[in-house]
Amino acid sequence: MSDRKLLNIELGRVSAPDYSRRNGSGIALVLDNIRSAHNVGSAFRTADAFHADRICLCGICALPPSAEIHKSALGAEDSVPWEHFADTLDAVRRLREEGYEIVSVEQTVHARELQDFTPEPGKRYALIFGNEVDGVQQSVVDASDFAVEVPQWGCKHSLNVSVCVGVVLWHFRSRLPVRPE
Repeated sequence: MSDRKLLNIELGRVSAPDYSRRNGSGIALVLDNIRSAHNVGSAFRTADAFHADRICLCGICALPPSAEIHKSALGAEDSVPWEHFADTLDAVRRLREEGYEIVSVEQTVHARELQDFTPEPGKRYALIFGNEVDGVQQSVVDASDFAVEVPQWGCKHSLNVSVCVGVVLWHFRSRLPVRPE
């Protein structure tokens, strides 16, 4: 089989200003005390790829402008809207007021396995991803509408948070209709 990689100019990507004018996806990310600026940057880049509405950076998360964020975000920190909250629960309250369903991505007693959850078209979801060591704070899990977890079959108990963001965003976006521009 003969195939050719596409050049960047052939990909038809939108500009950062055009990105902000597109209809929202109905998905927001909440980063709950992510300590690594590289993980924050990766979340920005993945949020851009799947056209998340915005990112809420909470607690100790590194904030743009940051060389470390930029290294993995590759400029997505300029296309994806973001806001900082000192406390993750403040972000949760705001998003709930705006009509988002609050979803902790965490291993909990009653978590739904990701593949068994289908997001409903027309609903808005705020997906909360937790600290690299401690995960989503229990108080934030308690404030959530429900939890989903990414099933795993190896001996480790978790994925790197940046990988988890990619898996979960792909799942949600692949099951939701694309909103017309």
